[in-house]
Amino acid sequence: MKVINQTIKSIKPLDTKYLELAKKRFLNIAMPLGGLGEFQDIIIRLSGIQRCEKPNISKRAVLVFCADNGVVAQGVTQCGQDVTAVVTENLGLGKTTVCMMAQNANIDVIPVDIGVAKDIKGDKIINRKIRYGTDDMTLKSAMSKEEAILAIKTGIDLVNECKQNGYNILCVGEMGIGNTTTTAAVSSVLLNIEPKYTVGHGAGLSSDGIERKICAINKAIKVNKPKSNDVIDVLQKVGGLDICAIVGVYLGAAACNMPVVADGVITCVAALCAKKLCEYSTDYIIMSHQSTEPSNKILLKALCLKPFIYANMRLGEGTGAVMAVTLIDLALSTYNNMVTFDDIDIEAYKPFL
Repeated sequence: MKVINQTIKSIKPLDTKYLELAKKRFLNIAMPLGGLGEFQDIIIRLSGIQRCEKPNISKRAVLVFCADNGVVAQGVTQCGQDVTAVVTENLGLGKTTVCMMAQNANIDVIPVDIGVAKDIKGDKIINRKIRYGTDDMTLKSAMSKEEAILAIKTGIDLVNECKQNGYNILCVGEMGIGNTTTTAAVSSVLLNIEPKYTVGHGAGLSSDGIERKICAINKAIKVNKPKSNDVIDVLQKVGGLDICAIVGVYLGAAACNMPVVADGVITCVAALCAKKLCEYSTDYIIMSHQSTEPSNKILLKALCLKPFIYANMRLGEGTGAVMAVTLIDLALSTYNNMVTFDDIDIEAYKPFL
């Protein structure tokens, strides 16, 4: 816990000096005021995060955390845990959806085995396996407190490694059968709402499967009695190793003055966990899209964060985050390179009253 606490203590609010410089620059760029809409807010935030007037996101990566969840034994998914292993190995081979997108967007894919239920082959997969999947949370805690802490620390460590390797922006994603169930469980506890409002179809679950999912979460909460005011306790009892690691990424990135682009609902619940550990951490998180999972909208409201892609996506793996970076790229090229009103000797637009 020492590393986590030290990381949290080093997280600072965004630098207001560079926030103001970016706002001032936007006023002088030769285009209509507010022409880039919400992308202007993102670019201004990037300036405050990176402590510079012109943000740089040229070297980027997507960290994809792969882990299994014991609750799959309760029939809460359409497929079995073997799928997690197959997709994880395909991530290492560059054969998954996020790999295809990332290749076109000049984004490195970094698959991380944080807790897949079997041994994984692949030179390009980072092995940080904490255990072979979690326990069935309907019977006992998903993991020990020490394992949850280690998973968070692993996320922090990986961010530090990425920083040392010159990355200036990260995306986060996940792969793990059953992780929409753990996400719904953590959301229910932290937001104090019934599972029936946080449970969705995940990867194509039937109506009967939805009922099993709700029952499994209710049972897990009853058996484990997670403390809603203790994030580590909630993650340990009804969470997943992937969620824990992503919490660590958010904390580590904020401590390193590095922006993180979040994906869908799993990365969103991790953001809420990070916020409860450190309020400033969400200043460094850019939400990419709103997925079809019911809890995603609820979580975004609790986080006071707004995504900018509404496309009913549910691919996972960090695909939404990768798509978002390409859009931010386009907006940033305008901000960094566009001529100013002074350059073309035209009077600037006046701010709205």
